[in-house]
Amino acid sequence: MTRRVVVTGGSCVSSLGVEIDDIFSSLKTLKNKIVRMQDWDKYTQMNTRLAGPILYDLPEYPRKKIRGAGRVGLLAITSADRAIQLAGLTEDPDLLKSGRVGVAYGSSMGSVNPLLDFFAMLNPPHDGSKISATTYIRSMPQTCAVNISIYFGTTGRLITTNTACTSGSLSIGYAYEAIKYGMQDVMIAGGADELDPTESAVFDTLFATSVKNDSPEITPAPFDRDRDGLVIGEGSGTIVLEEYEHAKARGAHIYAELVGFGHNTDGDHITQPKKETMQHALELAIKDAGISPDAIGYVSAHGTATRHGDTAESWATFNAFKQRSVAISSLKSYIGHTLGACGGIEAWLGINMMHRGWFNPNLNLKNVDPECAPLDYITGAGRELDTEYFMSNNFAFGGINTSLIFKRV
Repeated sequence: MTRRVVVTGGSCVSSLGVEIDDIFSSLKTLKNKIVRMQDWDKYTQMNTRLAGPILYDLPEYPRKKIRGAGRVGLLAITSADRAIQLAGLTEDPDLLKSGRVGVAYGSSMGSVNPLLDFFAMLNPPHDGSKISATTYIRSMPQTCAVNISIYFGTTGRLITTNTACTSGSLSIGYAYEAIKYGMQDVMIAGGADELDPTESAVFDTLFATSVKNDSPEITPAPFDRDRDGLVIGEGSGTIVLEEYEHAKARGAHIYAELVGFGHNTDGDHITQPKKETMQHALELAIKDAGISPDAIGYVSAHGTATRHGDTAESWATFNAFKQRSVAISSLKSYIGHTLGACGGIEAWLGINMMHRGWFNPNLNLKNVDPECAPLDYITGAGRELDTEYFMSNNFAFGGINTSLIFKRV
């Protein structure tokens, strides 16, 4: 017997802000949050100078409780804290510590700066004096999941998905399965990544970053004929998943139901997406949801604005929807690619868009690339749309494909 899984809380932290009303006000200005990073001019062998940084201060937390958290851990704690408060779980510390609440959370990697202290030891003059008791803790891959668990005292399952751009969505999918099959009653799920020039350098070496350095307002441009690559952002996104009867029993507000999860791998090229297996991941989510693709009114695209990625994703979507021109847009046109955070951010904002009946446009989409599939790419001032279901898709290096389907409640 399987159980229903609902969303009882959520939050995201990004260059758009943290308060949901402020985020939507910012979205409706139809302006992105991409800036030229003047400090990156010193990286002379890196072509891009663009990013989507968070330009406001994060909350202050008790030093004792965050000493093992670098910036990425703090981003994760911030959105998790707000999501847990919205879900009403802070009022029940016994539940958090009961063993029936777990954490599924990921990032591309931990904080980068602490790694410099290790490198200082390995390189002449081999100075190990900067290594402290928290150096590894702040930089380890599981730092987000562990810091959330320790901060809130959860004693249930801990799942960490360090799968780059699918870290957040895969965490949500695994959390969904943990509840659906009875292993947990509540899961805190999502992903985070901090901004660091090394992350841009990864894509820059593949000629996959935007180099419109003097015109940050016109890039990235997902699905556009003249797109020239992605822009890295930073942030965190968290949703609280809960078994339906458990949520009802404690009087929790239900924002949506997670009804479908699809996940597979290409088993082929490590950086070149494969549209056939991407399509199958979407079809797995639709099958898991037990619905027709016609019931889904909107797709939140991965939409990174890379040449091969957008093309493969568009055809995978078109074919999974049986050649239907479904409405689609990408939040990355506003905030850049937040890597491990994007799955959580896009899921939570998609849920709120579904309730508000307005979905964001693809910024900077002037001419759809003729090599992309003939989907209904949202442009202009966005789209007022009444739909009971929406799909959120993310894909990552290694050929990792994820798809989530949410139902309005």
